[in-house]
Amino acid sequence: MGNSTLLTSAGTLPQTLTPFPISRIATRYLLFDVHAVTYARREHNICGVLIGTIPHLSQQNVFLGIPLELMPEEARLLVEHGHAYIIDEVEAHKTGLLDMSRKDQLAFLQAMDKQGMEIAAESKKKAEERSQKALQGRGMARRARENTASRVSETADSSAKQRLADGDDECSVFEAEPRSPSPAPSHPPLAVERHFITPTISYPPLQTPNTTPTLSLPEVSKTYPLFAFLHSKGYFITPGLRFGCHYTVYPGDPLRFHSHFLATGADWDEEIDLLDIVGGGRLGTGVKKSYLIGGADTRRENASGAGSNAGDGVRAFSIEWAGL
Repeated sequence: MGNSTLLTSAGTLPQTLTPFPISRIATRYLLFDVHAVTYARREHNICGVLIGTIPHLSQQNVFLGIPLELMPEEARLLVEHGHAYIIDEVEAHKTGLLDMSRKDQLAFLQAMDKQGMEIAAESKKKAEERSQKALQGRGMARRARENTASRVSETADSSAKQRLADGDDECSVFEAEPRSPSPAPSHPPLAVERHFITPTISYPPLQTPNTTPTLSLPEVSKTYPLFAFLHSKGYFITPGLRFGCHYTVYPGDPLRFHSHFLATGADWDEEIDLLDIVGGGRLGTGVKKSYLIGGADTRRENASGAGSNAGDGVRAFSIEWAGL
C-alpha cells in the first residue's frame, strides 16, 4: 500500500511512522496496519488479540487476522511512553474522504485494479506451473503436448475439406478468382479474472492524521499499575479470562513460551476473600503456573510523592498451593 508502510532493514518502523496511530472505534482500540502490529509486538511486548475473520470462512474463529484489538491498558501504555497516539477513526475517515479529490480517488481505484490483475496473473502462472510439474511427475507432459497439437491439426484439416467442398458446388466455365485463405481459428488465452483487493489500512489513500493528541488517554481499571509494573520487567501480557484472572503473564513471546503467572490486580487496602486466594493458588498450581496478586503501594506514594510511571511503587506476591 505504499512505501510509507514498509519496514526498514533493521526490522523497525521508519522514523516517520513512530509514533503510530491507534484507531479508537466506539470504546475499542484497534491496529489495522500489519507492520504496526508486528512492530508493537517485537519492540514493545504488546500482543493484543486478533479479531479479524476470513471473508470466505466467516463462521470460524480458529484462524483470525487483523485488526488487532488492544486492551485499554496496552493502548494507554503505548501512548504514555510516546510510542503511539489515539485517533478517532470515524472522524478521521469523514474528514479524509471530504478532503480527497476525485482525481485521487480514481487513481487509487486504478492502482487497486492493477494490483488485482497482477495478483491474478501470478496466481494463474503458479497454477500452470503446478499442473505442468504434476504432468511431468507422471510422465504425461509429452503426451499432453501431442494431444494438444493433434487437436489443432484435426481442426485445420476439417476446415480445409469444408472449403474444398464448397468450391466444387460453385464451379463454372470461368476461372473463379482465387480465394484468400481464411484465417486459422484463433484460440484466445483464457481470460484472467481479476482479484478484488480490499485494503486493510486507510493511510494511504487518506492522509495520515496529525500526531497532536486530541483525545484523552484510555480509561483503565485499578489493575493498570500491576500491568505497567509487569510490562516494565519485560513480560508479555495477555488477557487472563480463560484462567479466571486479569492477566496471563509470559516470560517471552507467547508463541515461544508458556505463561508463568496468573495475575490479579487489586487496590492496596482492598480486602481479598481467602477463598479467592486458595482457588487461584490451586488453579495456578494445577496448570503449572503461579498465582500472582499485586497492586500499587499507596503508602510509598504518599511518603515519596507520586511516581513518574504507573508501575512505580507496585508490590506483587506469588502464591502456590503447597498441598500441606
